[in-house]
Amino acid sequence: MQKRPDLIVCEECDAVYHRPRLGRCEIARCQRCNAELDRDTGNRLERLLPLTVGALVLFVIANVFPIVTIELQGLSSDTTLIGAVMALARDGMSEVALLVTATTLLFPLIQMLVLFYLLLPSSRLERPPGFVLLLRLMQAARPWGMIEVFMLGILVALIKLSNMAEVIPGPALWSFGALTVLLTVVVSFNPRYIWHICEQKQALRDEVREHSA
Repeated sequence: MQKRPDLIVCEECDAVYHRPRLGRCEIARCQRCNAELDRDTGNRLERLLPLTVGALVLFVIANVFPIVTIELQGLSSDTTLIGAVMALARDGMSEVALLVTATTLLFPLIQMLVLFYLLLPSSRLERPPGFVLLLRLMQAARPWGMIEVFMLGILVALIKLSNMAEVIPGPALWSFGALTVLLTVVVSFNPRYIWHICEQKQALRDEVREHSA
């Protein structure tokens, strides 16, 4: 099948257009349904790699250190997210434990690792093995990462517990807060722009090879 990088198809209504040349921060929209066709990403892709690395570091801190310490009548107790998941499983709530594991650990980690893997080779003008499959995997995992919902639940629980015991936020709580903000920025980048940028780099490399042959 012949590739036509000069054409772009609307993902909403399948209308086909010639790919427009966009200026700085410009957005092209479908004339039929007003859906976004393309946008100028500027140098956002270059900023995405350090943000992804930062998110991975925060993810490790958030899961290694205690989220909160609770002190009541001279007794204190703290736990990590993984400890809370294991406690849920021990108490017979395996389904809830599985849901928490998937939405706050597994799917966000998949998104960050896939993005990290895709960004490293693309910065060197190379398309990595499994490029298409990984882009689809990241797109499929996107709706299931719910760290922001988990963060909201923690804050509500801490406010209620503060009336009964002394609640001391742990390093993981601050890390989860920062991770929520970073992940919002990182995963808001549409993966199809990574595809398009890699296609442009591939075409540029092929053109250089033709001229040098």
